[in-house]
Amino acid sequence: MNEIILMTHVLFGVGCMVAAVWLFVDVVNANEGNLARIRRLSWGAAGLMWLAFVVAGYWYVTAYKVDKAIILKGPWPFAHAFVMETKEHLVIMLLLLVTYLPIAASNNLATSKDARKLMLWVTGMIALLALAMDGEGAIIAMGVKVGLLTK
Repeated sequence: MNEIILMTHVLFGVGCMVAAVWLFVDVVNANEGNLARIRRLSWGAAGLMWLAFVVAGYWYVTAYKVDKAIILKGPWPFAHAFVMETKEHLVIMLLLLVTYLPIAASNNLATSKDARKLMLWVTGMIALLALAMDGEGAIIAMGVKVGLLTK
């Protein structure tokens, strides 16, 4: 069951990243015809990220202590000591950005160049941070794997 919870977390996070890239492309081509989709997708991206965060929090509290012990006793203790700690702090920026996304999308992106530029920066940063989170998650998972292989 823990694996399903963890993969749900990854699925929601990747969904947020895909939504951010989709938004980026839609905002580059913003017009009156796609403003409603941009606004809905902004809410969707925020919802997916918050779901990923809640699921990850549940998993962290209920299951991560076993993985943490394996990582810290294995050959890759930095997977927790540095990577997990970094991920825990960077996710706050990601949550702030996705929470701001629907607010930024409420502007008229079809007519306001500044609003469009702001949305491009926000969606770009969300996509890059989400990609970094995915990579950090892979390093943490690998830390567990190499820890188990050395036993």
